[in-house]
Amino acid sequence: MLILGIDDAGRGPLIGPMVLAGVLVTAEQEKKLRSLGVKDSKLVLHSSRIKIAKEIEKISRRVYLVISTPEEIDFSISSGINLNTLEAKKTAEIINFLNLKKEKIKVIVDCPSVNTVAWKNKLLEFISHAENLIVVCEHKADFNHPSVSAASILAKVRREEEISRLKEKFGDFGSGYPSDPLTKNFLKMRGNALKNSGIFRKTWATWKDVFPDKKQKKLFDF
Repeated sequence: MLILGIDDAGRGPLIGPMVLAGVLVTAEQEKKLRSLGVKDSKLVLHSSRIKIAKEIEKISRRVYLVISTPEEIDFSISSGINLNTLEAKKTAEIINFLNLKKEKIKVIVDCPSVNTVAWKNKLLEFISHAENLIVVCEHKADFNHPSVSAASILAKVRREEEISRLKEKFGDFGSGYPSDPLTKNFLKMRGNALKNSGIFRKTWATWKDVFPDKKQKKLFDF
């Protein structure tokens, strides 16, 4: 049986993309990941993540990453598709791409929702062929399963690459997370000028607090 670990990076930031990664391994390859010392990306230093990510790609049978841009996230939410459902679609995209169909695969996903059962059922709606799959959705999977830890690292490294590119173009905005003082200041100082740049998630409350929708405000005042 093969093992497919899936995890995300950048789910909550105001700036930059959300990245999901899938790492498909054999049982023997998973042992090598364990010996490599893979763990949740938040517990690994940036310099170490880059080195480990290269080793993960060498060790694994296959890897696959998908990106959701701020514009895609905003469009999804504005269309009535919440972030959990969008992530289920992106997770299914990874599964559908890496599913070899002829081999049994245990899919382990670090569940983004508090309701693991409901989110798993939503995920299954988007999987093309699930006959050969055993799908497991659990919290803290990136702590408990080397394949998911590896996916966490690949997703984090890819998001960091994307963030570096954005900083080269637009300047330093910190981590991109709403709680970051640098990000807050960048939003206030340059948010309006860069509102159409595609780097901000404008459906986020953080954006709306600084730049409220004037049309909605007028309707409310009326």
